[in-house]
Amino acid sequence: MKINIKNGAVTLGINTVLEEINIDINDHDKIAIVGRNGAGKTTLLRAIINPSMLEKGLGEDDFNVTIMGKFKIGYLEQITFSNENISLIEEIKKVFSDLINMENRINNLVEEMNTNNSSKIIEEYTELVENYKLQGGYSYQKEYESLLKKFGFNEEDKEKMLKEFSGGERTKIAFIKLLLSKPDLLILDEPTNHLDIKTIEALEDYLKDYPKTLIIVSHDRMFLDNIVDTVYEIDYGKTYKYKGNYSNYEKEKKLRYEKTLKDYEFQQKEIKRLRSIYERFRFKPTKAKMALSKLKQIERMDLIEKPRKEDLKTFQTNLKEIPKSSQMVMNLKDLTIGYDKELATLNLEILRGEKLAIIGENGIGKSTLIKTMAGLIKPLKGDILYGTNLNIGYFDQNLAMQSNDNTVIEEFRSELSDLSYEEARKALGSFLFKDTDVDKKINVLSGGEKVRLQLCKILYHKPNVLILDEPTNHMDIIGKEHLEDILKDYPGTLIFVTHDRYLVNKVATSVLALESNKVKYYPYGYQEYLEKREVQEEKEKLKKEKVKVNSYNLNKELKQVEKEITKNEKELNELKMKIYDEEVYSNNKKLQEVNEQIANLTKELEDLNKTWEEIINKMEI
Repeated sequence: MKINIKNGAVTLGINTVLEEINIDINDHDKIAIVGRNGAGKTTLLRAIINPSMLEKGLGEDDFNVTIMGKFKIGYLEQITFSNENISLIEEIKKVFSDLINMENRINNLVEEMNTNNSSKIIEEYTELVENYKLQGGYSYQKEYESLLKKFGFNEEDKEKMLKEFSGGERTKIAFIKLLLSKPDLLILDEPTNHLDIKTIEALEDYLKDYPKTLIIVSHDRMFLDNIVDTVYEIDYGKTYKYKGNYSNYEKEKKLRYEKTLKDYEFQQKEIKRLRSIYERFRFKPTKAKMALSKLKQIERMDLIEKPRKEDLKTFQTNLKEIPKSSQMVMNLKDLTIGYDKELATLNLEILRGEKLAIIGENGIGKSTLIKTMAGLIKPLKGDILYGTNLNIGYFDQNLAMQSNDNTVIEEFRSELSDLSYEEARKALGSFLFKDTDVDKKINVLSGGEKVRLQLCKILYHKPNVLILDEPTNHMDIIGKEHLEDILKDYPGTLIFVTHDRYLVNKVATSVLALESNKVKYYPYGYQEYLEKREVQEEKEKLKKEKVKVNSYNLNKELKQVEKEITKNEKELNELKMKIYDEEVYSNNKKLQEVNEQIANLTKELEDLNKTWEEIINKMEI
């Protein structure tokens, strides 16, 4: 397959969103599309799917769209199921309907061949089995089972009706179906949003080996680093291509800007020098021809456009001068969290200046824990002892996304009523709400704007304890990077829930991992946590392998013991029957020998039965 767009543009209403698009998509490419919020990334994805949206751009090249080959595009835009009264496994199996039909036909042919060996049936059977094999018939069940498990679905979930799942779970189901369908061109728009770290890592592993073409829009830098080999940046409506992953793009972009700026400045100096010669000699008869040649030299130049500075505008805040809290900020004593059921119990002391990242699977209780810490919900059991002089700021991702008819400035002043209009405008301006932005209604703000407004309200109070629930969701990469810098330098105590591994890696000084059956505290950063986790996983793997080997050996030993028991029981029965033989019971010596043999075999049989019980007990451990 091949898609090539040259000098394309997209206009929506009266606004030209994309001005000069040049993009080349080939088999097996793994492409990232990056840019600020509002740059037009999703619009570009839609134009790739529907090239009729494109028109001639502002570049010098002729506008052209080339599409070669027949290929299937997979793009997850809306989550809809044709029938919500069927089970999860039934919905997943729809992806493999062709293979399942082939299976049924193969089984029917096998039955037919029992009574009819015609060459026509055998030929159809042979061809069908070969096609079934080529299309992954012998591996598709293992593949969907593996993905369901990696995305957090268990055996019980498979039989649940689709209507019983939450919105986030339904998104994951639709996503799994899209991955399993293996389109020739897979297009993913923010695929890691609302996925936990474990699921993101599983998705990464899957996409690394994706055998076809992949295009991703994402603000997750680590995710892009681990998957893509090409980056297209949209900046001021124009695309720029970079080979390599996201980290390489950042380096190359900086080098490209510096080189282009140098080339531009050199060319401008040269133009200035040539114009100076022209102006100096154009009226001198003997030099006029030479002067004119300098002017023509300028006209023949391929003029270098001055590179635009990257749009690095982001919010600003000053959290340097905040009042100190006590050394002990919180002490969690046998704290059990949950609503209608217990989710986790933990003991933990949090000290001033600690930056604690709370990680774990979705639904495990992370948000419940920090709401309990913030005093918003009561613990089921146990206590939280709070330090003194605490000023807690709490950010809730769900509250941040709520809409109403207030303007930005009205919403900001609703919690700061004694603040003057001018002071409010100044505070909002530092978070990029400038000029008429403060008069925007909350219900028309983007996700990123709503997050900025919520952070502005919280940070204005200069809290010395920050409790944040997914603060980087909906932010673009520059916004994320700036928030990371703010939180890294923040002198207070930070407790945050996130699935953003870059944020954890850059900011956290400790990690609290919530798992289904335990809570584990790691008094160090994310990198060391990963290393320790890898060592632990390797130990568990070796333990399982050892158990497997032991199980095999015990089975082997058990079979041998059972064989000996059977043999001894047979011999014992035969000896007991001998007692009734005339030549034995009529001869005291022979009778004594047989009785001794019976006694010995009975003792051996008792020992074998005892050994058998010991092996069974070992196998049940």
